[in-house]
Amino acid sequence: MTIFNNKMLVKSITYDLIGMATIAIPFIGPFLDIIWAPFAASKMREMYPGKKGKLAAVLVFLEEILPGTDIIPSFTLMYLYTFVWKRETLKPQVIEVKSY
Repeated sequence: MTIFNNKMLVKSITYDLIGMATIAIPFIGPFLDIIWAPFAASKMREMYPGKKGKLAAVLVFLEEILPGTDIIPSFTLMYLYTFVWKRETLKPQVIEVKSY
């Protein structure tokens, strides 16, 4: 695991904890989700470029905006999907060498 991956994991856990913290604030917490959801979606899009980043941004927005779903650690799950579960193995390659 590289230093970059460690920083992404720390970022992911931090964003998940912030998103979950709104549950602890009675009455005001759900209204904070209205502010947090678009911000979380933009951060997810920045962290994971491409199609999977766009899809993850939509999913994190829905997860944060819908009541009762704040406990889902979407950033951490995306990190695990990208760097642990979906790790692509290198395929063996044949390299031809010509002699002169």
